[in-house]
Amino acid sequence: MKKLMVMLLSIIVVTLIAGSVQYVDADHLEPGQGIFKDAEYVNLIDTNEVDWDSKYQIYLQIQLRNGDGQLINVSQSTAAGAFIRHELTDHVFDTLMGEKEIVVIDNIKYEKIQYVFNPTLVQRFVGMYPIFSEKTVEFEVEESAHAKMNEKKKDYSIWKIHYCATWEGHGFRCLPVFQVLIPTLTLEPSDTPTQQWTILRELS
Repeated sequence: MKKLMVMLLSIIVVTLIAGSVQYVDADHLEPGQGIFKDAEYVNLIDTNEVDWDSKYQIYLQIQLRNGDGQLINVSQSTAAGAFIRHELTDHVFDTLMGEKEIVVIDNIKYEKIQYVFNPTLVQRFVGMYPIFSEKTVEFEVEESAHAKMNEKKKDYSIWKIHYCATWEGHGFRCLPVFQVLIPTLTLEPSDTPTQQWTILRELS
């Protein structure tokens, strides 16, 4: 177990390319605990929680193709999504996810975005899916770990969109701005998953 932990820690090496890093001092702009629950976890809000007036609806469809490019599975989220209740979420939705369109569902007007992402094998292996990073996140994989990644099937059920920045008091962190749970998929190393996110934000 200790050997596995050392191997996993050696997978991620974060390198600063250039320029100075500015701290993001935005943790406590919302009431309550802010973005961070504690040193390790982030405060995520379920879109169906009755205590919160959620303006977001989050859906994910995963299209899975084998090494030959043949479609072998399509799976989609069946449970509510989760997000960070913070202006960072609006920033990601407004500036990083592509063009918005206006749709009306059950007489409610929404802004709708569809965002497509193809995670690499290494991103899947470490569970990191950055839509933005103020530093270049490079994944250096040792030969032994690379061999394990390429010979092992792995189960996936939680998929995320990360925003990576330096946070005052927390250092450089990749935060899961949006997150969904889908039925578990078992992927071969040669499989290619395509994430198609559909996110709705209610217009006030």
